[in-house]
Amino acid sequence: MLKHLPTEMQHYKGLDALCNNSLPLVQPGKKSRISKWMKVLPAPFIFLLTFQAAQAQDPELKAISSPVIKTQDTTIRKLVEEMQRITDNDKTNSNAIQALLQGKEIDNMSKYDLIKYNIINASETYYLLNKKIIDLKSRTTTNNLDVFITSLNNPESKALGFSLSDRIVELVEKIILKNKSDKGEKNSKIVESTKSIINSPIFQSFTSLTPPLAIANSVMNFLHSVSVNNKQINQKSLQEFEKELNKYVVYYTALNDANQKFEYGLNFNKDQLSLLQDNLYDHLSFTATSLKFPAPQKGNKPLSQTMNEYFYDFKKEKVVDYFAQLEAKYTKNKRIDYESLLRENPNLKEVNNQLEDLVLQTKRYENLYNEYFTLLDSYYNKVNNSLKIAQDNGLADKSIIDNKQAEFRSLKTDAVQEIQASINIRELYANTEKIKYRYRIF
Repeated sequence: MLKHLPTEMQHYKGLDALCNNSLPLVQPGKKSRISKWMKVLPAPFIFLLTFQAAQAQDPELKAISSPVIKTQDTTIRKLVEEMQRITDNDKTNSNAIQALLQGKEIDNMSKYDLIKYNIINASETYYLLNKKIIDLKSRTTTNNLDVFITSLNNPESKALGFSLSDRIVELVEKIILKNKSDKGEKNSKIVESTKSIINSPIFQSFTSLTPPLAIANSVMNFLHSVSVNNKQINQKSLQEFEKELNKYVVYYTALNDANQKFEYGLNFNKDQLSLLQDNLYDHLSFTATSLKFPAPQKGNKPLSQTMNEYFYDFKKEKVVDYFAQLEAKYTKNKRIDYESLLRENPNLKEVNNQLEDLVLQTKRYENLYNEYFTLLDSYYNKVNNSLKIAQDNGLADKSIIDNKQAEFRSLKTDAVQEIQASINIRELYANTEKIKYRYRIF
């Protein structure tokens, strides 16, 4: 083994000779670099290096197994554990990302389905709302109800058991002429002039309930003018005549008030329906343009005609076909790319988000529809009140008034049922409820 010792030791004559020689002095400040490293490195590590160097030169030392060094350092183990943790987190994050991507796809699909469902139902709502607006605008009352009211208004009618024309002539003969209409030329002329006023074509051309009131006013003016030159017609007679005539005037005034308010209410209702139809036209034009359909064109035609003609082409089936073509365009590998579809067609979201206004328009129509029946109820009460006045003033017997009120009540009920059946507001309710306008898409 000694022959493998460092060559420096071989040049001397043994270890004794080396030991007898004194070591050279080391000058301060010139210590070798080896000495510095010796101080820095731990002793076990220096031993291990020395042993390995010797083992590399001596085959017999190679057979000796290296000593196991036990250390408390856990750095490697911690690194391994950290790597495992990172790997696990990466796997978890990957799964989460996949779930988010899948969720995003489902979210886009849900958005599209909602938009599609809303717009298809809205196309039907446009049609129904326009149809019902036109129907309600054309309503006044039913023909039977109109005939009933006209009969009450006609001065020649005996619907209540009397004719206003006949009653006026009777009052002139009884009060003004003291039942002496057949005595004297003046008296005869007064009666003939009174009949002439009643039958004047001017009054026949009047509408509503003004003829009776206009006739009564004209007859009073005529008698006052005649009294100036006819001493037989005194102020007492005129006052008595006016008092009796006013019983009829009060009845016809109440009836006239009922008709005027009903007519005014109908006209206001129609104006509001026309305004609603204008708003519907604007909303429909926006939706049609956004879906790349031709918009309705007003031109010189009435709006109702324009809208009716437009719905010959703009139908629910056309909108269903529009979405079918859109889905086919964005289908790849038998799967619809909902994200691209929504991103490249932002108009769909805008149309969907504007449907709240359409729903509000249907609510406005419902209000006008209900106001019509409220108006009809008010009209019914006012006409009944005028009939009660006729009874209280002794113009007609109670039995006649009761029969007329019962007839009017029946006609009014029939009119309400006819209008309700014709318009069918429940159809509009049901279709509007299908539009989930509360869910806005962004």
